[in-house]
Amino acid sequence: MPGAPIDYRSAGVDYQQIDALKVQAQQAARATARHLAGHGVHELERSRGESAYVMEVGGRLLASVTECLGTKALVADATRPISGRTHYDSIAQDTIAMAVNDLLTVGATPLAVQAYWAAGSSEWFADAERMRDLIAGWQAACEQCRVSWGGGETPALNGVVAPERIDLAASCLGVIEPRERLLLGEQLAPGDAIVLFGSSGIHANGVTLARRVAERLAAGYGARLEDGRRFGEALLDPTILYASVMERFWAGGGRAHYCVNITGHGWRKLMRHPQSLTYRISLLPPVPAVLRFLQREAALDDHEAYGSLNMGAGFALFVPPDQAGAALSAARAAQVPAWVAGHVEPGPRRVVIEPLRLSYDAHELELRA
Repeated sequence: MPGAPIDYRSAGVDYQQIDALKVQAQQAARATARHLAGHGVHELERSRGESAYVMEVGGRLLASVTECLGTKALVADATRPISGRTHYDSIAQDTIAMAVNDLLTVGATPLAVQAYWAAGSSEWFADAERMRDLIAGWQAACEQCRVSWGGGETPALNGVVAPERIDLAASCLGVIEPRERLLLGEQLAPGDAIVLFGSSGIHANGVTLARRVAERLAAGYGARLEDGRRFGEALLDPTILYASVMERFWAGGGRAHYCVNITGHGWRKLMRHPQSLTYRISLLPPVPAVLRFLQREAALDDHEAYGSLNMGAGFALFVPPDQAGAALSAARAAQVPAWVAGHVEPGPRRVVIEPLRLSYDAHELELRA
């Protein structure tokens, strides 16, 4: 039987504190936009608070974002003795996905990725198998997204990062072309369909919670799921890169009103835009076995699980009703499961998940200054 509940906060991640910092940082950052004018550049101010920052440069809209992997490398290191694999090819894709999937939300096509691999010592880079897998996985993810790997930084941060560990991060630059593809939510409106794209598992959010669960399992990361897989290996399934879905959607003439990358904050992210709108979900995607296991072993109720984890939906696309079929077709062509899961309606800013009789109100997601 599971022990006492372990929520995200008790596992060491308090979003209320982190989000408060984000809001303060946005307030300070906004004042710096004046420096762009001297270069003939201006920001799209309404992109502040979105998942990617948008500027107009020489008549073209460019978007940029920086993201990190988080603690998933710790799971890879702990699972390696069990599986016999480093799994660094998989977590390389996770790292790129964290940046690329955010970039997609503003309608951008990713162009270039930069790597940041900060190890605790230069000896970390001496493990030939691990380095081979990291490089191969990074390149493969770039190929899948059709982006250029421009370079990066590989510092050895003795005293900052533990000697046997590494911190992985990526930045990504993209272009929004034609500019009508720009998605900042101005057209988001009642009646829009909510299309959810499936996840491959935990992706890269909720991993700290999963690590706490592994600590109290007798078999740790070697515990078996109901499908027979080991917990650690299932946690390391790489995050889906949604670039191929979105590029197919745009290439087919698709029109969208908004996008959300469902990462930290779980399904609360569906109300990321500040408009007073209600997002009503009537259909739930299947929950991957690893997330069912995690919810059970952490003793999470549905409100906590869907408010912290992706629970089978990694990306949301808000489209006019007549575009829902095009979104599903693009996903099928990219071999990503997708569902028309609900709709947008007038009302207070909140998410309503009807099958679970759950709702999240505006005060449960405060990401903007």
